[in-house]
Amino acid sequence: MERVEAEFHEAAAKNGSLIISACGFDSIPAELGFLFHSRQWAPPSVPVTVQAYLSLESDKRIVGNFGTYESAVLGVANAGELQALRRSRPRRPRPNIPGPPPPKGSLVEHDKALGLWTIKLPSADTVVVKRTLSTVTEHPEGLPGVEESADFAEHRKSFWSSVKPAHFGVKLTSKSLLGIAQFIFTGLCIGLLGGFSFGRSLLLKFPSFFSAGWFRKSGPTEEQVSSASFKMWFVGRGYSDAARASDRGSKPDKEIITRVSGPEIGYITTPIVLVQCALVLLSQRGNLPKGGVYTPGAVFGPTDIQQRLQENGLLFDLVSTRTL
Repeated sequence: MERVEAEFHEAAAKNGSLIISACGFDSIPAELGFLFHSRQWAPPSVPVTVQAYLSLESDKRIVGNFGTYESAVLGVANAGELQALRRSRPRRPRPNIPGPPPPKGSLVEHDKALGLWTIKLPSADTVVVKRTLSTVTEHPEGLPGVEESADFAEHRKSFWSSVKPAHFGVKLTSKSLLGIAQFIFTGLCIGLLGGFSFGRSLLLKFPSFFSAGWFRKSGPTEEQVSSASFKMWFVGRGYSDAARASDRGSKPDKEIITRVSGPEIGYITTPIVLVQCALVLLSQRGNLPKGGVYTPGAVFGPTDIQQRLQENGLLFDLVSTRTL
């Protein structure tokens, strides 16, 4: 995604071609979930951190799609090229987030509020959300549409004025430490073997073994898919008054939890979000940027994409607000 932006953004912007990456489960729920969460912080309150927790649920034991596994393996294989690309690119502006940056925390933790074990996930979602926030930092009123109406222009400006940046990350969750151990085993295998050709051939030839049964070439059955669902919790912590963020030694005193949920992520949710993104692109082209390579949040944020997803099986909920 980042290579496409680096190589084609200027040409696409010039000739009016609009390229929007990550329009599947990666990263529509994370992007729209973050924007939905951010807008719950009514002034003068502001978030400092928003941590997403992904819970994959099923009434039956479900195996993952081989394509997802293969993408992870190839991602490790090309990690060096990605780092070189990032070093060669100008650093994009960072959003102004109040308060000190959060501590990194442990690799594995137990979240008492959710009742789940968690592990940090090196997800594309984190990168995509950060790229959206960089775009909004460069364009505080959002990206103007090529032929947008006056009403939509006002709506766009109002929408982005209500979005507040925050430090963002994603964690994968499990009800048991055994599930976390399975994630760690899979990650270690891919990390250790994915960096060289013979290791990759082993990983791709025996996905079930190297993922402890988590992935298979045959993929899940229809029965397994129909029984599966996901929940993505967004736990935000910040200040009830933005002015307190500059006080020495002050700590966040407010927490907001929101949630995005829906059906199985690969075979059901991904087609839903992809089709709805395409329909917005076709029906509302004039309200979208003329051209360029962008993240979905930067383009679809002020459209009716959230409403469309809610009408097609995804839910966006405000779970709780409390004082810390």
